[in-house]
Amino acid sequence: MKKQLFLIAILLVLGAEVTALILFAVQTPDFSQDTVAVNEVVQTVTQDFDFIEAHKKTTALDYVVLDKNGKTIYKTKSGLSESVNTAIAHRDTVLDITIDNDVVGKVIIYNDGAQTLQAQKQTAIIVLTIATAIQGGVCIWYAIYIYLTMIKPFKKLKCFAERVAGGNLDIPLEMDRQNLFGAFTESFDIMRSELKKARLAEAQANASKKELVAKLSHDIKTPIASIKAVSEVGFTVTRNAKDKTNYDQIIGKAEQIDTLVTNLFTATLEELEQLTVTPTNIESKQIKAMLENSDYLHRAAIADVPECLTYADGLRLQQVFDNIFANSYKYAKTDIAVTSEKDANYLHITIEDFGGGVIQEELPMLKEKFKRGSNSLNTEGAGLGLYISDYFMKEMNGKLNIKNGAHGLKATVSLLLSGKI
Repeated sequence: MKKQLFLIAILLVLGAEVTALILFAVQTPDFSQDTVAVNEVVQTVTQDFDFIEAHKKTTALDYVVLDKNGKTIYKTKSGLSESVNTAIAHRDTVLDITIDNDVVGKVIIYNDGAQTLQAQKQTAIIVLTIATAIQGGVCIWYAIYIYLTMIKPFKKLKCFAERVAGGNLDIPLEMDRQNLFGAFTESFDIMRSELKKARLAEAQANASKKELVAKLSHDIKTPIASIKAVSEVGFTVTRNAKDKTNYDQIIGKAEQIDTLVTNLFTATLEELEQLTVTPTNIESKQIKAMLENSDYLHRAAIADVPECLTYADGLRLQQVFDNIFANSYKYAKTDIAVTSEKDANYLHITIEDFGGGVIQEELPMLKEKFKRGSNSLNTEGAGLGLYISDYFMKEMNGKLNIKNGAHGLKATVSLLLSGKI
C-alpha cells in the first residue's frame, strides 16, 4: 500500500511538472492589444484634447498624449514611453489624434505584454519549484521508509549473526512483526533459541562428563596409590636385585597411569582454548556502542567513554560485555550502572548492578569453568560466561576483575591502550 501511494504521489508531481513545462513551451507571447479599448482611448482623448488637463481614462490601458510638436501634454502614469521612437522600440501602439481632418497630436498606448510574459514565467518557476520540493520530500520520506523497513533490519541481522557466530546465544533478536522481514527475523530468533537449547544440553553433557571423569579418576587413583605404596615398601625391604628391578618398573607404570588419569581429567579444560582472538585498534566511541548493544533490556545508565584508542578484538569484546550484562539480567534483575575512566595504560569499563553481590568466598571461583555462585540456583546457565570472558581479556592483554561493589556485583573490564603493548 505504501509503495502504491509513493508511486502515485511521484506520478502526480511529475505530471504537474511536465504539464507546466509543456504549457510554458507551447505558449506564444501575445503582444497584441484590445482593439476596442484602443479605439475608446483615441475617441476619449480626441474629445478631451482641447481640455486635456481634465481628461480621465476610461479603460485599463495606460497611455501618453503628445501634441503635434511631440511634447507630452498628458500621461496616465510615470515611466511610460514619451517619444515615438522609444514607443516603437517597446512595441507600444502609436496613433494619430485627428480633429477636423487635422492631426493635432499622437497617443502612445503602453504595451504590457512583456510584463505579462514575465509574470507568467515567475508563476511557472514557482509551480516547478513547489513541485520539485514536493517530489524531493516524497523521495526523502521513501528513503527513510526503506531504511527503517529494510536496511536497519538487515543491520540488526548482521549484528545478530556475528553474535551467534561468536557463540553468544543469550541476547534475543529484536523484531518488528509489522515490517517486511517480520517473519524472516522471527525465524532467525527461533534458530537462536534452538541453538541455545542445544548449547545448554551440550554444556550439561560436558558437565556430566567432567563429573564422570572426576569420579573415575578418583576410583582409579586410589588403587594405583596403593599399588605404588606397596611397591615402594617391597623395593625397600627386598635384597634381590631382580625383585628391586620389578618393583621399580611397577612404581614407574603406576606413576605413568596416574599421570594419564590426571591428563584425562584436565583435557576438557583445553577445549575452550581453541577460540581465536585477534586484537586490533578500536576507538572508544565504538565501545559505547557495544555497551548499548549488550544492554538490550535498556536497564543501564551508560556514561560517555573517554576518547582514546584501545587494543581489542571487537567481536570478542562484544561477547565479554554480552556475558556480563546477561549475568546481571539473570541473577540481579536490577538497573545497571556503567562508568569508565582512563589511566596511563588502560581504559577501565565498570559495570555494576544493584543485586547485593555474591558471598565473598565465592568471588575467586566465578571466573573458573563450570563454577557458579550460590545465587544461581534454579537459574539456567553453564558457568562458562565469565570463564570465557576472562580468557578473551587475557588474550587481548587486558583484565577482567570481579568483586562486590557498594550495591552489587561489580565487573571491571580493563582494555589496554594502543601503543602500550
